[in-house]
Amino acid sequence: MSIIKTPIHIGLPTPICLVHMTDTHLCLADMRDNERKVTLGIKRTRVFADPKPALELASKTAKELGTPILHTGDLIDFVSVANLEFAKQYTDENDVFMAAGNHEFSLYVGEAKEDVAYRNQSLETVQKAFKNDIRMSSRVVGGVNFVALDNGYYLFDAEQLAFLKEEAKKGLPIVLLMHNPIHEMPLYHIMRANNPCAYLVDVPEELMQDYPADRFIQQKADDITKETVEYIKTEPLIKAIVAGHIHLNYSGYLTKTIPQITTSCTDIRVLEID
Repeated sequence: MSIIKTPIHIGLPTPICLVHMTDTHLCLADMRDNERKVTLGIKRTRVFADPKPALELASKTAKELGTPILHTGDLIDFVSVANLEFAKQYTDENDVFMAAGNHEFSLYVGEAKEDVAYRNQSLETVQKAFKNDIRMSSRVVGGVNFVALDNGYYLFDAEQLAFLKEEAKKGLPIVLLMHNPIHEMPLYHIMRANNPCAYLVDVPEELMQDYPADRFIQQKADDITKETVEYIKTEPLIKAIVAGHIHLNYSGYLTKTIPQITTSCTDIRVLEID
């Protein structure tokens, strides 16, 4: 567990710092749910490192800096009373700005196709644990507009694109927060080195031909997602993307002018924006 410092140069008159963390994957459950959920929690706890030290480090660092915590999803591993209680307590005690990941809405992890109908089974309940709209929201800090979009299912929707365009009308530099990173070739190659697919948004279909069938369907971009990615790449006010999902520390570029940054499950990152 470490603190990574990452500069982002966008031309601010007064520099700001923010704390980024992601993919903490809380796996808490008790019999207020059911035995199946308790068993799931035990099983999933073996997959991830204990998230509490990273959560405590993020809290301590953010309070020392007097800055918000930016969390790009999968704070919880699955929906449970205990997970949502912890999430609510954490966001009550800390200034957290959140973009949802796919696991925010996961009922039993991998038991069903993840789509809008599946997400909506738990959206209202999950949303109560967080202060901002975890599907799409914005917050201005130090003259920078942080815009959070839920792309946990590898898709953007028309409402999110319209929201992003409205946010651009504010005329402020934008840092995008999202769970899944957008395809870029260096990151694609890193992800494919040991995986059957890249787990990225808007991968060109010719690079997906050897994906397992279910992953191809899961990660294939639709027209509105492609339109949104093109808008992100060409909107001059969008200055950086901060994401998660891939469980590794990465700093690359979506375009020549838009850095894309991810943070691992166990580290936190201080974004030094000037």
